[in-house]
Amino acid sequence: METFEVIEHSRNSNLEKGQKEIIAIEYIKPTYIKGIISVDIKKGDTVSVERNKIYKNKLEIGYVTIKKSSSDVVLDTSHDIKYTGGYSIDGKTIYLDEHFPKTLKVEGKDIDTTATIGLHHELPEKWLSDNDFEYPYAHEVATGIEKKFVEYLGVTWKGYCGEVDKNLRKVYSQKLRESPASLDLAPYLYCRDREALKEIRESEPEK
Repeated sequence: METFEVIEHSRNSNLEKGQKEIIAIEYIKPTYIKGIISVDIKKGDTVSVERNKIYKNKLEIGYVTIKKSSSDVVLDTSHDIKYTGGYSIDGKTIYLDEHFPKTLKVEGKDIDTTATIGLHHELPEKWLSDNDFEYPYAHEVATGIEKKFVEYLGVTWKGYCGEVDKNLRKVYSQKLRESPASLDLAPYLYCRDREALKEIRESEPEK
């Protein structure tokens, strides 16, 4: 069985009485599910999933309606990404800036940033954004998932962020040469980063 942490739960007017919809994420791979359950549950609770059935304390409580996995996406490190990481509009490609180190030395350990930033931040952020959560909330949850994964790798969040931040500033200050035409601009639009948007659009390949 896979173990998932409940990110959101809500009642849906289209569901039968007593049913609730949940969104949960398994942060190691990572994997995302949306499901229907018939018991009360809290944000932060864990559930188990096997063969699209959802369990709590070994009791079946519901079923999975949507499942998404990091194995379903392509990781692209060949473009310029102003915010270091990003995702395509269709969610099938995760981007990490080509100049950002793919490995960082943190507290004596080599940390794969394509996994920590690409698959454990950008991807969950896109999953939640596509589920109509606003960017700030999606970003906050994704940061929490990235933090859990980093600590799972055996380094501190503070040590990791210290190394990441050094390189974030370098990437942002660089002039973009080629941004992917499919880059989802939602984070830039929300932040009203007009300068970055202008630079991205000017660096996109001609269609």
